[in-house]
Amino acid sequence: MAAGASAADALYVGDRSSGVQVRLGELEDISRSEGEGIGLRLFVGQQSATVASSDLSDDVLSTLVERCLAMAQEAPEDPYAGLAPPELLQDGELPFLDSIDPREPDPAELRERALEAESAALAVSGITNSSGAGARASASTLALATSHGFSGAYGSTGHACSASVIAGEGTTMQRDHDWHSARHLEDLEAAAAIGRQAGERAVARLNPMRPKPGKYPVLFEPRVASSLLGHLAGAISGSAIARKTSFLQDRLGGQVFARGVTIVDDPLRLRGLRSRPFDAEGVRVARREFVRDGILASLMTESASARQLGIEPTGHAARGVGGAPGATPSNLFMEAGTRSREELLAAFPEAVLVIELIGHGVNPVTGDYSRGAVGFMVRGGDIAEPVAEITIASNLIDMFASLEPGSDLELRRGIDAPTILVPEMVIAAA
Repeated sequence: MAAGASAADALYVGDRSSGVQVRLGELEDISRSEGEGIGLRLFVGQQSATVASSDLSDDVLSTLVERCLAMAQEAPEDPYAGLAPPELLQDGELPFLDSIDPREPDPAELRERALEAESAALAVSGITNSSGAGARASASTLALATSHGFSGAYGSTGHACSASVIAGEGTTMQRDHDWHSARHLEDLEAAAAIGRQAGERAVARLNPMRPKPGKYPVLFEPRVASSLLGHLAGAISGSAIARKTSFLQDRLGGQVFARGVTIVDDPLRLRGLRSRPFDAEGVRVARREFVRDGILASLMTESASARQLGIEPTGHAARGVGGAPGATPSNLFMEAGTRSREELLAAFPEAVLVIELIGHGVNPVTGDYSRGAVGFMVRGGDIAEPVAEITIASNLIDMFASLEPGSDLELRRGIDAPTILVPEMVIAAA
């Protein structure tokens, strides 16, 4: 500000991470990293620029200010640029999120966890090889200060374990994996359970077939059903709406999903993987229903897109040290439905259960959806032969309007959904 900026904010991010990777019972890699950086964003009227540095010495930070100011003075004016509205800033004591585990596992403990996961996977009958297993621990700190009075900081930790294995021989080989992550070590799923799940998934995929092309009911298992919420988040982001590049353009307040469908973003969930006490502009955050009883009830904005749309920021700003804020969800989930997974599987005489999606064939402007998939045929409610090398296609507008969530919701990722049934999609050979 002393150098002549009309407004500014500074974001600090520091993190550390340690990890161990094993394969076939042998240590394959061990890593440790630590880093920190600071990003400065300043405004000269409606002109702005952002610069970042991993060198936090006084001399470098002084140079950072000079360079950022010079860049801002050359930037074009943006009528929507600026800091968040002061009345929306988080003030007082930060909400408690229980996101820090004081315990940091040593490399020997991480190695044992990875070995346990791989050993359990290799013990599954039909598993012939390993792509490796890993365990990781991390911690991070984020701090933000703005020229209009906000300053705050929070930390978080993470623990993760994964395993990936191969079933079968030669051209019939199939690979699958499992993983889990949590803020606290005590919440991390047991390594043996992760490995066993990876092995059982890989074996179940052996000898896949291709279904006859046509229209089928399609069920998305939870680990892929969450991708549909990712498409929703992109479609309701303020920047997409402002640019008129969203398939949900002008649908705010309208019926987008079937009645009974509710989709929630909860940044204040205790121990949530994406919990935060304030957003990347210092705006206070709160639980928000994006979809309420099927109706699109809210968009997701940071300050710039909110100004362009003539609404208030929703507390979803996110940024790294090197760029301007964008809008992203926190702990996003679709609430559970009334029918169980078993009931959804039995809802039609024949259906396809999708367990993996391949490729990125989704048009965010039109909603056209076409992706490679792997899964199983379902007949009479029972899971039958595996299927692979297929394409599932529809349009997200139609999928959203007709889908039904199951009752098997588990909050274990950053974005969560139960099993989801879409009554009709086109199935073709990939």
